[in-house]
Amino acid sequence: MTEIRRRHYSIRTEQVYELWACRFIAFHHNAAPIALGRDAVVAFPEYLAVQRNVAASTQNQALNALVFLYKQVLDQPLEELGDFARAKRPRRLPVVLSQPEAKALIESLTGTIQLMAGLLYGSGLRLMECVLDAKSF
Repeated sequence: MTEIRRRHYSIRTEQVYELWACRFIAFHHNAAPIALGRDAVVAFPEYLAVQRNVAASTQNQALNALVFLYKQVLDQPLEELGDFARAKRPRRLPVVLSQPEAKALIESLTGTIQLMAGLLYGSGLRLMECVLDAKSF
């Protein structure tokens, strides 16, 4: 996916978007995406929500991948997608460590792992950004 690299998306985003594009194509029996229209695009995230019962974030990720595919790669921006079945968002609060808990956790680690955990916590790096940077040393 040359276009996604040109735009400097993260490697994980590239991998996930490619996976969703492949799943979309397989869902439509290996039809070329350029031959499929808006209805085919809407059918896929609707299938994910209704039949596969995926999380709302998963459905949104798949939809974003398809919008990127059509707009940036195929140069066929999708018109308004309209209404379709949306996955339900859970009503639960995220579990977050307090500062003292995070400090105790990081202090319980040693070596490179401790350094990486401290960077992730303190700088807001994503996991793969930290891992890729660590491999370059």
